[in-house]
Order: sequence, then C-alpha cells, then structure tokens
Amino acid sequence: MADFERIETQSELEALAQDLLKQKVVAFDTEADSFYHYFDKTCLVQVATKKRIVLIDPLALGGPAELQPLGPVMASPDIRKIFHAAEYDLFVLKRDCGFVFANLFDTMISAQLLGYPAIGLSALIERHFGIKLPKDEQRSDWSARPLRDSQLTYAAADVTHLIQVTKLLEKELKKAGRLDWATEEFEALTQRQWPDREFDRLGYLRIKGARALDPKSLSVLRELFLVRDKRAREIDRPPFKVLGNRALLEIAECKPMTEVALSKVKGVTDLILRRFGEKILDAVARGAEKNHGPVPKKAATNGPPRRRMDRATEKRVAVLKRWRTGRAKDLEMDPGVLCPNATLENIAWTEPKEATDLEGLPGVKMWFARNFGSEIVEALDGE
Repeated sequence: MADFERIETQSELEALAQDLLKQKVVAFDTEADSFYHYFDKTCLVQVATKKRIVLIDPLALGGPAELQPLGPVMASPDIRKIFHAAEYDLFVLKRDCGFVFANLFDTMISAQLLGYPAIGLSALIERHFGIKLPKDEQRSDWSARPLRDSQLTYAAADVTHLIQVTKLLEKELKKAGRLDWATEEFEALTQRQWPDREFDRLGYLRIKGARALDPKSLSVLRELFLVRDKRAREIDRPPFKVLGNRALLEIAECKPMTEVALSKVKGVTDLILRRFGEKILDAVARGAEKNHGPVPKKAATNGPPRRRMDRATEKRVAVLKRWRTGRAKDLEMDPGVLCPNATLENIAWTEPKEATDLEGLPGVKMWFARNFGSEIVEALDGE
C-alpha cells in the first residue's frame, strides 16, 4: 500500500488544487455517510496522481462546501478525472459542492462495455494486478472522527490503482472498437442532473408485504411510515435505523394499543419504547380509525407505470430480445448493458422503419443507435 497524505486545512487544499491543475490525469473517490444519517454528506475525498495519494477531510475543513478549490479541476477539459462507478460520486459532489464536470473516465462503465464478468473495483484490481483490496470498512461511519488507520488505508486503496487500470481498460476499449461508446457514456454522466431529494409519501407501499395487508392495516402502516420518517429527520438517522420495515409491518398487522403489546414486536427495543413508543401507538390509533383507500397504481414501481402492450408490440419485444441475446453473446456483453428491457420496449412501441428512427428515443444511446440501428430495423422487418 502506497503512502498517503492527509489534508485538513484550507491552505493545504488550495496548494493541492494548484498542483492538480498541472496534471493530465487525476483519480478520485468519495466516502459519504448515508448509512448512518438521514441528511448524508461527503465525508472524505480521495485523490491520486501519478506521484501522490491524498485524503481530503471536508469535515475538518468545515463541511463539503469548503471543497470549492477543487472546482476548477473538476471542470477542466484538459484534466482527465477517473472514478469507479462515478454516478454516486458525481451526485454527492454536485449536490454538496455545485461542481461541474468534464473529461471523465469511469472504470466500472468501461468494464461493463468490455463484458467483464465482475465489475467491482476489487475485482478489476485483482484481475489486472493480482492485488486484493481491503473490504473490512465498507460499512464504516465516515462521519465519525477521528478516522481509524484501517479506514484511511481502505480509502486510499480505492484510488491507488485507478490510473494504472484506466490505461489497461482504455487499451482494451480501443481494441474492441468501443472507446467511442465509453466516451459517450462518460459525457452523458457529466451532464446528468439530479432532482432535489423529496420525501416519497407513498414509500410505504414499497415495503415488502405492504400490498398484502387489509385496508385498515395498510392505513396503520401509512401512519407508521410517516411518523418514522419524522423521527428520522429529528435525530438525523436513516429511517431503517429508527425502526426496521419488518417491525413496521408487524405493528401494522397486530395494531398494539399498549406499550406492553408493542414491546412484544420483534425489533422494538426498550430504547425505542422509551423514546418513540408513545408516537408509535398514536400512529397506530390514527391509522386504525379508517380504512386505506384505493392504492395509487404508480406507487407499485419506482418509476412511471409501464404501458400495457398489445399483442403486436409484445411480438416486437420478443423479436428484439432474441436479437439482443444473440448480439450480446457475439459481443460478450451483458444483454442489459447492451440494451435494457425498458429501452427495447420503447423501440418496440415506436416500430422503427429506418435506423435514424431510434435516435432520441428514451433510453437509446447514440452509440447503440449508430452501431445497431440497422440491425434492429432488419430484425423487425424479418418478422
């Protein structure tokens, strides 16, 4: 494991930023605390150049907003920024710091496009260098201070080999003729915008077993879900750490009216009873006053409801899936990476007559339309 530096002052960060602006390639990673807090934040930023590994502590600086000196580095088109599975890193850095990104390389996306059977960072490093990365800090509380030596070693390891593995992946992408595919994926990721976080008031309907409840129990579950979220916000803890979904479901089913009855529910501890028991019982009483109304259809999935397909569209989807299975095998790619099911359905609904008809369809990437549009049309014409 290479040595690393730690940055905990603004002057050190500014000096680092000036050094990074002179680099051609920089590797990044982040650690956040969503497993431990309702309002998660960036708690650590790992940086690697060809000569340095640096761990930046945003909390020591006063918070993630103090990472602003890194903004010009992230936005520079002349500096390649390497991430593994960049989506979450970009999300938190855009949210917490307002960064703009350019010239990105994502090692996970590259591995997907190359058809690697395992695309995790540890798998990539072991595959190419025979090195096993530490895994014992994956569920660490990165907001706790001081950070342990094992946490720092784990965090540094996540960026130590990114520059070297990127060289190998880029070479493979060029050889496979898929570098332009990857480049388009990276550019799309830099342009992505995430909506502000909103509380999903229908989230209780996605708890496993919720839709099997009778109307009164479902009404109780709704009240429990709302009061749990309120409590989670108050103490800045993830809702599942306030009260687990299984306990929520059991309370909704048995509807305890006393603390003694509530205490018999698995997952309801003495601490929960003391600090939260009265509010839980109040929620049960409110929910039991009336039955739940009709369940909103769009709450059944995490996305918009899918259109009901007619037989002709179903047939086109089947044709496209057969085509995808064969093509993915030829390319040695995961079929879902080549073209997800939802995208195949969008194509089937459109019933394209020309390859250019695929351009601009939801989920259809430019590299896919450019390379496979004619095959798609031919496959549909052949039926």
